[in-house]
Amino acid sequence: MKNKEILLARHGLHKEDLIRSIHGEDCNACKLLMGTEQWFHEVGEQITDADFISFLQESAKTIDSPGRGMLIDPVLGDLPITDFDPYIRGVIRWMNELGIYTFGSCDGHGRGEARIFLKKYPNGKQLELLKAAVPPSLRIRIEGKNIRVAYPKKGQSQLLDFAENLYHVWKNPSFIKDLQAHHCKGLLVECLNVPGASTDESKFRSRVRNKLISLIDHSFIDRKGNLLGFVQLGDGPTVLLSAHLDTVEEIVEGRKIIEENSVLRSSEGILGADDRAGIAAILEILSRVKKTNFRGTLKVAFTVEEEIGCLGSRAIDHNFIEDVDAAIVIDRRGNRDIVTSWSNYVHFCPEEYGRLFEKAGTFAGMDDWKVTPGGISDAMVFAEFGIPSVNLSAGYQNEHRETETVDYKSTFETVLLVESVLHHQLIKQNNPSYL
Repeated sequence: MKNKEILLARHGLHKEDLIRSIHGEDCNACKLLMGTEQWFHEVGEQITDADFISFLQESAKTIDSPGRGMLIDPVLGDLPITDFDPYIRGVIRWMNELGIYTFGSCDGHGRGEARIFLKKYPNGKQLELLKAAVPPSLRIRIEGKNIRVAYPKKGQSQLLDFAENLYHVWKNPSFIKDLQAHHCKGLLVECLNVPGASTDESKFRSRVRNKLISLIDHSFIDRKGNLLGFVQLGDGPTVLLSAHLDTVEEIVEGRKIIEENSVLRSSEGILGADDRAGIAAILEILSRVKKTNFRGTLKVAFTVEEEIGCLGSRAIDHNFIEDVDAAIVIDRRGNRDIVTSWSNYVHFCPEEYGRLFEKAGTFAGMDDWKVTPGGISDAMVFAEFGIPSVNLSAGYQNEHRETETVDYKSTFETVLLVESVLHHQLIKQNNPSYL
């Protein structure tokens, strides 16, 4: 049996409802749960979602209610959850608790699409919450006050996962970051599963370019094979985001990616997170940047042959980078490192530029991002071209070895850091003070 609290939450109920029902309080949820404790005791430890749905359906037959799936007033009235379709009940309860008020719903009765009707148009934060909470296996489409949630065949129970996620956000609003990180994990895993060792990056490059279509204004491949592009978001600085496409060696065909908590590893051979984690992070940043206050131009440089001497960045189209005010490379092991030099010997940027990222970390609630020396990367090459550059942690460890891992939550923290830099407009145009 699932944890009792989670089992209740998946079906739009709360442990406090259970306590109130024991005390005989008069509310819809309490009535629905009358006799639950005795039933839990009789069934034992093997209760499934299907078992609990059957129990609630029988319980609902004994309760008079206002009417099929409709609310009297979601703000002032008691939700008539007795009448909600069983697989949408939890979603509706927690949406309303989160202030996303509904007036009707249908779980689709196994036909592949649930529908929810809202009392008001959702605001930006509510849209962000819903998109974060919906499991990757579901597809959500929000059209004004109407929401459609498509689920796969025989996948109606995944609506209960949606409800569970909403419950966790209601209980702890910061949980939304965990949900967003989980979505980022899906993108990272997709990147990890495409081959592309040095000099053989074309298949992965094509995959990445296809993803850029909806994220930026224009992309092209330069003579060296680097994938370059840009998106204009108003007047302001031009900032380069960069990571490399190649892995140090090929991933083993047929290998599996094993997940332990938030850490991913390969069943055989290298994982390839160096630097697929950086690629995934930049794609995620591009998908989110329009919701920030950033005004300027973002350029992207996904380079080839970094693992064999930064050959791609050294041969990059110079016309493309001539107007870049600052560069952000995401290709550092570990988490929360802001690399500003090679071994304190070759500096990638003035100290003030690195400190901007520490400041951004504080703004984002991550005040342990710190400036540190590191190794050779494309950041050093961009610095040689006169562009102040940093290399940020991407969340991977033990690169180039079979023990390589990546913590996808750390990768997402890098997304949040760069987003904070852009949102707070810390990088300036033309002759910034850190030059």
